[in-house]
Amino acid sequence: MRLAMGQFISLDGVVQAPGHPDEDTDGGFAHGGWSHPFFDPEVMGGALAERQTNTEALLFGRRTWQTMAAAWPARAGDPFADHMNSVTKYVVSSTLNEDDLLTWNNTTRIPGEQALDQIKKLRDAEGRELVLMGSASLTQTLLAEGLVDELRLMILPVLLGGGKRIYPTDGHLRTFELVSTVVSGTGVHVCTYRPKAGT
Repeated sequence: MRLAMGQFISLDGVVQAPGHPDEDTDGGFAHGGWSHPFFDPEVMGGALAERQTNTEALLFGRRTWQTMAAAWPARAGDPFADHMNSVTKYVVSSTLNEDDLLTWNNTTRIPGEQALDQIKKLRDAEGRELVLMGSASLTQTLLAEGLVDELRLMILPVLLGGGKRIYPTDGHLRTFELVSTVVSGTGVHVCTYRPKAGT
């Protein structure tokens, strides 16, 4: 499976709490829900729906999984929600237990200390795409390890002034090539990047 990472990201590289005010207030972050004014159902919604067709499984860090697990089961009835609820899901966590996992069906826990080995095995397995959603710290780790096959960024025209970011800060040069891009009516750049061969 190809590992594809999807993020709503600000111009200053912040990915924290795009969905709603209480999603993630770590560090005093006060701009939760910042993506909503820029959401374009035609361009952004269309890109999300198109990507869904290639998704074999979803991958999350604990916090993002808990946020999603609290929201999606109650939204059954439209195609996107039905897909989110039925697709295979993996969550990296050392604290969630089996009862927690029952809150969102088809979820398997990957223990934190086994994350890299287990994710490598998933990438080696047959299938379409393993899609990593949100999960800033997990994304940063997987980018640093060279395990992300595709970056799917929705770059929103806003500066947030601070918050969680996904890019490694280890001083290593990593080159990507732009595969596709489209601009929404709200000024969002929907971009797909892949690691450049040989870098």
